[in-house]
Amino acid sequence: MDLNLQQMYKMQNELDRRIESERGLENADLLDKKILALLVEIGELANETRCFKFWSSKPPSSKDIILEEYVDGVHFLLSIGLILPFEVPERVHVPDDFEGEAVGAFLKVYESVTTFKNNSEDVNNYNQLMEDYLMIGRILGFTIEEIQDAYLSKNKVNHTRQDQGY
Repeated sequence: MDLNLQQMYKMQNELDRRIESERGLENADLLDKKILALLVEIGELANETRCFKFWSSKPPSSKDIILEEYVDGVHFLLSIGLILPFEVPERVHVPDDFEGEAVGAFLKVYESVTTFKNNSEDVNNYNQLMEDYLMIGRILGFTIEEIQDAYLSKNKVNHTRQDQGY
């Protein structure tokens, strides 16, 4: 199964250009800030899934809340891809058959972020990070359609927030 990123990159580019223009950041180097924001979003997602909280019997948040946190990470992944010195992929393959559990997938994504951070000029590192993050979505049970729909919805929310001076 493939995730078509073309529309999502276009929408993310519009949001990023708007934010950068309104905040006077057109020439700013925002890569490190976007990488840190992605790491924070990954942590927030893990927290909502509660997959690592062996000490607690409290259940995970609702699927809708987890999906919203998940697409926050997608926003930053796309945003990072847009500032890199290479063509971003139009599609990313997401395996239908996969093995793994959430904790391992989260740790793998953190590792992929670090690998990417240490060599952000290598498109393979970015593509691997994107694939690893999408794998978390599969492990959490999200379909490609759910991810795309949630992204479109959250993108509208992000524009509304900018309208309101967020």
